[in-house]
Amino acid sequence: MAPRKTTTTKSATKARRTVKPARKEAPVAVPTRPAKSAFRMGTWVTLILFLAIAGAAFYLNQNPLPTDAEEGTATPVKEPVAVFDSGKTAMSIEVRPAEGNRVKIQRDANKVWSVTQPTTGAADQGLAEAAESQLLALTFGDEITGNAADYGLDVPAFTVNVTFNDGSREILEVGDLTPSNSGFYARLNNKMYIVSNGIEALTNLASAPPFAATPAPEVTPTP
Repeated sequence: MAPRKTTTTKSATKARRTVKPARKEAPVAVPTRPAKSAFRMGTWVTLILFLAIAGAAFYLNQNPLPTDAEEGTATPVKEPVAVFDSGKTAMSIEVRPAEGNRVKIQRDANKVWSVTQPTTGAADQGLAEAAESQLLALTFGDEITGNAADYGLDVPAFTVNVTFNDGSREILEVGDLTPSNSGFYARLNNKMYIVSNGIEALTNLASAPPFAATPAPEVTPTP
């Protein structure tokens, strides 16, 4: 009797196979990147520029630049104010220094000047006219306040007494020279001002009265 072949089914054969579990591969470590900064350098620069522009715009809005028209009218030029009325004619000018002799020149009906103080005598007409011109050319600067002694007006260095053709009289008191040498401190009608330069032509009368030059005597030749 022939041996019986043992037959196995296909499923049984598969069952007898040893099933190896699948090899799990170790996870590959992925290198991590450093976290990005919230603001890069370019962002900071942009932010700074924006703040600078915004600040400049705010400043210009609060302080607008003047236009050409505004520049011409922003600071009006102060018109000079004459100390004395130039429409009048001086008939006498007297300069009295704090120390020394007073000097007075006077004009007669024929408009001829003569010296009446400290002594009487004929006047140099050119010097007398120059003194009157300087007198009428004097202009006021700023009005000042404070103690008169600070400006040399407690005891004025010179007092100028002027009589005009309409009978009016003005007394100008002259104090110290300003620190910038731009004029003198002066007082007129109880108000103190800075008076323009040119007053020296008047105060110089006290030291050099404008007497006419005495003609030299004629010399008779000896035969």
